[in-house]
Amino acid sequence: MERPVKGAGRIARLALLTAIALTIFMAEAQIPALTTVPGVKLGLANIVTVYIVFSMGPGDALLVLSGRVFLGAVFSGQPMTLIYSAAGGFLSWCTLILLRKLLTRDQIWLASPVAAVFHNLGQLLAAAAVLRSWAVMAYLPYLIIAAVIAGLFTGIAAQALIRRLDKLKK
Repeated sequence: MERPVKGAGRIARLALLTAIALTIFMAEAQIPALTTVPGVKLGLANIVTVYIVFSMGPGDALLVLSGRVFLGAVFSGQPMTLIYSAAGGFLSWCTLILLRKLLTRDQIWLASPVAAVFHNLGQLLAAAAVLRSWAVMAYLPYLIIAAVIAGLFTGIAAQALIRRLDKLKK
């Protein structure tokens, strides 16, 4: 983990990472659906979340994730996005914190598929609460497959980012 940055430097770094994650989120929202199963997307903004959890710490990751989720709902003009993204993001964040204690620096890429599965589970639980029906859980098997595939991609990207930034520091 990096040496913590404090004060204005920390705020600037968190603001920059939030802007990067939000930009990725908004750009990905412009990509047409990859499948007919609702909720399936790459989740590229999660590369930033994985990076922050493993490089800066869980608290900073939660701040950036919260900012991205809130601003993403505001800028997309879809208030329901806030509920689903917050539920999925929080469950995913909790999972990343647990995996951070179990994985080595070379195994970070494994965290993303697991976190992606829990992200989808969080979104389905939110949908079940909103709709007052467990019927949405029928999507879970499809979303697990999609989460593992997309999570592997984002996990490998996050691992490459962390390795690259570690080399730049040396």
